[in-house]
Parts: sequence; C-alpha cells; structure tokens
Amino acid sequence: MISDSAILKKIERQPKRTAGFKQLVREMGIHGDARRELSERLKRLVSGKQLVQVDSDRYAIPQASSGKNLIVGRLSMHRDGFGFVIPDASALDERLKARLSGDIFIPPPAVGSAMHGDRVLVEITTIRPDGRAEGRIVRPLHRAHSTVVGIFHYGNRYNYVTPLDRKISQEIIIPKGLELPEKASDDGAAPGKEDKRKKTKKSVHRVLGEEAKRTRPDNLENVVVDVEITDWPTATQNPRGRVVEILGYEDDFGVDVEIMIRKHHLPHRFPPEVLEEAQEAEPLIPASELKKRRDFRALPIVTIDGETARDFDDAVTVRRLKNGNFELQVHIADVAQYVIPDSAIDQEARLRGTSVYFPDRAVPMLPLELSTDICSLRPQVDRLVMSCVMEIDHRGEILGCELCPGVIRSAERMTYTNVKAVLEGDPVLRKRYASLVELFETMRELAMILNRKRERRGSIDFDLPEPVIEFDEHGLMKSITRSERNIANRIIEEFMLSANESVAGYLENKRVASIYRVHEKPDPKRVYEFEIIASTFGYSLGVGPLPIQRIQPKTDRRANYGTGKRAREIEIPKEVHITPRMYQKLTEKIAGKPEERILSYLMLRSLKQARYSEENLGHFALAAPTYTHFTSPIRRYPDLIIHRILKDVLRDSAEMRDGEIAIGVSGRQPSRDESDTLETGSSKPSPWSKRRDHATHQQSLKPLRGPIPIEELHDIAEESSQSERRADEAERELMEWKKAKFMEDHVGEDFDGLIISVTKFGFFVELTDLFVEGLVPLATLTDDRYVYHENTREIIGQRNHKIYRLGQKVRVIVDRIDPVEKKIQFALLEEEPQRGRKRAGRR
Repeated sequence: MISDSAILKKIERQPKRTAGFKQLVREMGIHGDARRELSERLKRLVSGKQLVQVDSDRYAIPQASSGKNLIVGRLSMHRDGFGFVIPDASALDERLKARLSGDIFIPPPAVGSAMHGDRVLVEITTIRPDGRAEGRIVRPLHRAHSTVVGIFHYGNRYNYVTPLDRKISQEIIIPKGLELPEKASDDGAAPGKEDKRKKTKKSVHRVLGEEAKRTRPDNLENVVVDVEITDWPTATQNPRGRVVEILGYEDDFGVDVEIMIRKHHLPHRFPPEVLEEAQEAEPLIPASELKKRRDFRALPIVTIDGETARDFDDAVTVRRLKNGNFELQVHIADVAQYVIPDSAIDQEARLRGTSVYFPDRAVPMLPLELSTDICSLRPQVDRLVMSCVMEIDHRGEILGCELCPGVIRSAERMTYTNVKAVLEGDPVLRKRYASLVELFETMRELAMILNRKRERRGSIDFDLPEPVIEFDEHGLMKSITRSERNIANRIIEEFMLSANESVAGYLENKRVASIYRVHEKPDPKRVYEFEIIASTFGYSLGVGPLPIQRIQPKTDRRANYGTGKRAREIEIPKEVHITPRMYQKLTEKIAGKPEERILSYLMLRSLKQARYSEENLGHFALAAPTYTHFTSPIRRYPDLIIHRILKDVLRDSAEMRDGEIAIGVSGRQPSRDESDTLETGSSKPSPWSKRRDHATHQQSLKPLRGPIPIEELHDIAEESSQSERRADEAERELMEWKKAKFMEDHVGEDFDGLIISVTKFGFFVELTDLFVEGLVPLATLTDDRYVYHENTREIIGQRNHKIYRLGQKVRVIVDRIDPVEKKIQFALLEEEPQRGRKRAGRR
C-alpha cells in the first residue's frame, strides 16, 4: 500500500533528494490503478509543501541549498509590480531562520517570469540587520493558476485581456484566432448559441440561483472572458493565452458572481465521473442497514434553517427527563454512508473543501443528488444520520453523551423566522405548529442555560451584525441591511456547539488521531496595538503592564555614531498572559456604549483566524479546550472526515452494543466554570492557562491510533483551511462589489457615518443606516494641513488642531465609485471634529 511517508522516505534516500515519477513507479513496484494513486499523492504532497515539483515529472524534498541563500515560498504580488515571497517554514534552514524576519521583498525587475500565487525558488540578495530581506526569483516551481479572468480589448498590434485581479499587472496577449472558445460549454450549449434547454433544465453545478446567461457577442470589446495561459511571461514578453469562456459584460446580471468564482479559482464544475457516481447513489435504505441503527423516527425531530436553505444537514429535538435534566438530541446527515473514501465524489469534495455561499447563489461541495436530496434531512422522509444524544443538567453541564448511527424522519422543516415568531406568540404560527410549540419553548430554555454556561467559562460573543443584500422580484438589489441573529439562530448555535464539543472530547479521550477546529490565543503584538487604542477610550483588557523589549537596529546605531543623536528604538511586545475571559469582560463593559461598535470590531481584529489542525490547540474564542466540526458534513469536508473517524471507532471499540447497533458512551464532562477554574487551576486547564504543563498535557493525549494517518490528517486540515479562506475571500469581495454597485445610484447623497479605521492616507467611514464602508482621503481635507499620528491612530490638523479618531461620528457625502477597484470614496460634508479628549487621570 502506498503512503505519503513511504514516498517521502524513498525520495529522501535518492541522490540530491530528488526522484522522477517513472523512477518511483519502478522502484516502489507500483502497477495499474496504483499509478494514479501515486500521482494524486504526489500532487497533495506538493500542495502541502512537503515536496517541490522541480520539473514536469520530478519531485524534490524542499531544502535550502548548502552555502546559498535559496529558499522556497509563495509569491504575493502588488499591483505596482513588486512582490513579497512568503517562505515555507520547511524550506528554511536554521541559519536563515535565525536571520530572517517576515517576508522577502522582490523588486519589479527581479520578479522574472513568476506570477501572483506561484510557488517559487528565491535567492536572497540582501538581509538587513532588522531581518528584512530582499531577493530575486530564480524560477517558478509550481504555477498557482493556469487561467485568468479579465476584460477583453482589441488593439492595433494585438488583442489583449486586462486581468481583473490587480495583483496580475501584465496584460495577457491573445493571438489572432484564439479570441473565441473552441468547444461547447459543460452544459452542452454550442459556443455562441444559448441552449434553449437552460430555461427548463437547472444546472447540475449549482445549489441555488441561475447562472448568468452567456451568449457570444459579435464584438468582444469590454466583455469579461476567462483566459487559459498558453505561454508564461518572460523578462521581456507578456504572457499569452486563449479565451476559453465568455462570461458577458461586467454589469450583466449574474456576471459578478461568475467573475468571483473564476477569479478565486473556486472549483465549480463537477467532472462527469462525479455526477455519474452521484446519480447511482441508492436512495432506498436497506433493511439490513436499519438493524445497525437506532430508530428515532417516532420522535418530534425538526430542522431549523434559513428560508433559502436546501441542504439540511442537522436536525434536533429536546425532552425533559424524569430527574429534571434535559436530553438534547442532535442528528447529523450521515454523508459518510454515501461518500466512500477515495471515490470520485470524495476527491472532488476534498478539492472543494467547503460549499461557497453568495447572496443569490451557492457553489456546493457535493452534487445536488446528495446535498439537496439523499443526504439532506428533508421532512417526512427517512434519512440516515449520526446521532449525538446528550444529558444536560440545569447548569448546562453535559453529564454524558451517546454517539451512534441512527435513522430519523424529520417532522417539520422550520425556518429561523418562523421559530422566532412562534416563541414570540404569533397566533397564526402557534396554531399551525401547535404540536411543536412546547418543544420550541423547551429548546429556548435549554439554549439559554447552555449560553449562560459558556458565559461563565469565558466564551466571547461579539454579536457583530453582517450585511444582507435584499433583492426585488426582478433579481435586482433594492437594499443592504444588517442581518438579524434571533433566538432561533442562538438555539441552533448552542446545540451545535454542544455536539461538536462532545464528539471532539470523545475522540480525544479515545486517543484517536482526528481533526480539530482550533483558535489560538492572540499574538502579543496585536494585543499591544489594541491596548494602545482602547486606552484612548478609557478601556483595557486587564492584561496589566505589557512587557516590552526595546531594540535599536544596527543600521541606525551606525548612522548616528559620533553625531550625539540617539538611535531610534523599536518596541517589540513579549509574551503576554491573555485569556478569553478578559475579552468577555470588556465586551460586557462596553455593551450599549457609543464606542461598542468600534471596540468590538478592533477586538475581533486582534484575534487570530480559526483553522483546522490535527493537533488540539483549543478554541480561544469559545473558551473550549477541545473542539471540532461535526455538524455540517454536507458543506464542510473536515466534518465528513470526523464522521468517518467516528464510525470507524464505533465499529471497532464501541463502549456499548444494542444488538447490531454500536454506541459510543462518554461520561461526565469535567466542570470548568466554578471559581473561574478554567483559567486558575482545574484538573484539565485550558491551552492558554499559565498552570498547564503544555508538553506533558500534549503527551498524555497524543493519538495512539486512528483510521487515517496523522500525516494525511495534517494535509486535509491544511487544505481545508486554505479552501475556507479562499471561499471567505470570494464571498467578501463579491459583497464589496455588490455594495459599490448599489451605491452608484446614491452618488451625491449624504449619510451619517462612524470612523472605523484611521490610516496615514485617510480614514474609513461606515454608514450608520447602511452596511457600507468608504474612504475619506487625507487629501480631501482642505481646511488645514492634516498629519497622521501613528501612536494614537489620529489625524490632527496642524493649525486648527481638529482631530479625527476611531469611533467618531461624521456626516459624509458619497463622492465617487472607483469602477475598476470597486471602492467607494466619501467626502466630509458636515464635520464633527473633536479637540483633545481628556485622558483619565489628567487635569
């Protein structure tokens, strides 16, 4: 059997630690279908940065060349032509690691033939005393993307495409004859002709919404196209390519979504073999399978989702036990029953990593046959599930839980809006759902108990609103509003959190290798920066005096030698003791205050981004020592992996059996909320506790076994984290485009706003009534000469001493919309400057 470790060991033994594909096939004795598996594993090792592809079929172990400053990393370009290389940690030797600080600057002439996102080999030419480095790209090792989306233009000498991604600064030349796609689209329509069947046949590649109707215009000027690069750039020549897809004009309905999908390279077309597998999935449940599952079909189990949702992967019910405790049942779609490891569907799901949700459309992780039908927990239909049944006391402590395969029949498909209305006493809906009213009230009671438990242990809840775009009956935007997080949302959140923690704790205590959802404690530098800003409002996280290390760069000391001037000092924060409860207490202090919005926003920015990891590092924001994602396997690949691991554990080592039904049993979860023991000395301290011996703790819970090797779990966690970030970026950028498009009709109108960020080139304002941000450039403040003060994050007039600072209310006019960058620019209409806020303790 081929494994990643066997491949790496084989390559490490080779001269120069390099081997070709055919050499590996020959020396490892690989035949038949195993060749394809080897190819897939090599690709994953390259994407996981454990190997470097040095040629079309040769692979090497990443390493710095002996005696040379050569490293491997990913290139991030700037629209002005320069770039930065983010080094791979595995490619740095100890000598370079000790000298380098941050990324490597690449000036425009040294970029060579590389493009944004490529993995490159870099020679470091200069390392400054402060650790900043400059270098040149020797050669690209792996091209990030073979296609680019952009605007087509006709030229006198040649036709070209201007990329919409401003980080790709070079125009792509389109040779004559390559302006039009060669073959039909995947939906079967000939190029240039609109398939009439599209009006009746929905695309197999989307969950929601209609794809942009694409026709081939006679004139391609200013039309958005997708280009496949055929010739990569050189130092003297632009890249060349051919048009593979015509999307339409940028302002056409639906084209903006199609642009985002291709700009962020989201996989959006299911290969034929994936669709074939999905269509062959058996919807009927065999009697032999039912014998292996606990039957929950007689219980009042419901799904609660948004109005437009079609992929229902969780269902819940609650009942009160005779001893006064609650029994919470969380039933999750058993996707692992239908998606077999290494099948075509599984490989595509791993590639996608997550479903991507846009305002009017979604790109699913799984084909529609599974995501909206066979796996989806639709009402009044038998569905297979993985069930987590928890007993919870009146303080919210989970006294025990049982994990088992089950079968349910959802009693009702509920929406957040309807559940909220029922709980608020809507007579029509209470009559319609009369049999479920008591259930919803019990759910609310339990959710509030669970929420209070999380508050006691220090969980952070910023409750920041998110933008929601509302459309009219013609599919056009009519407004941008703030999302409402009502009691029904909170019910589902609390129930899913409890199930995720229970499953994570069960697998960790079994010493089984798994994937965790981790959120590490904030970086000291971010905490330091937040404390400086918060102090201007009279607040603090309560971390005490921040330990600061002051250093003087050697270059400054040399420059000032003999001049009598003191070299400038750089302040670097040292490690600080920070806990979730500190953030929680501050959110309670600022609740309802004018500065709540801005300080909550800044607190959120000071935190790290949650990610997936094979190592349990705890979840800082939830104040949870152990956490995973188990509840959304239809739309998240890590959840599917957790289901596979759990099913394997239950099959081999279940604590209890009821006939053929394997049941995992977890005992009482240790209480962590009394006397603040989460941070001050429980038997199982949190990952951010001073009292924890981290090395000993990690060793005591080190996985001893598992159906998936730890190396593969690492790769899956890395890939899934990257897929999640890619999806978030696409969703966020599309939202900014939609906002800019909406504000085009409001140019010249004035609004109230709040300053949410201050920079050296101006300040950003968020409109009070609309969830829209824009920049007030420093150059537009013409009544004085204004200067940015970095230490206080303020812009101050030198003569009149007007101050613009974070959290300040202003009146702005929508000045202009940048059609290229899709950025909104404001101008101050009615200034409300402040003169020197009094500091606490000063007279």
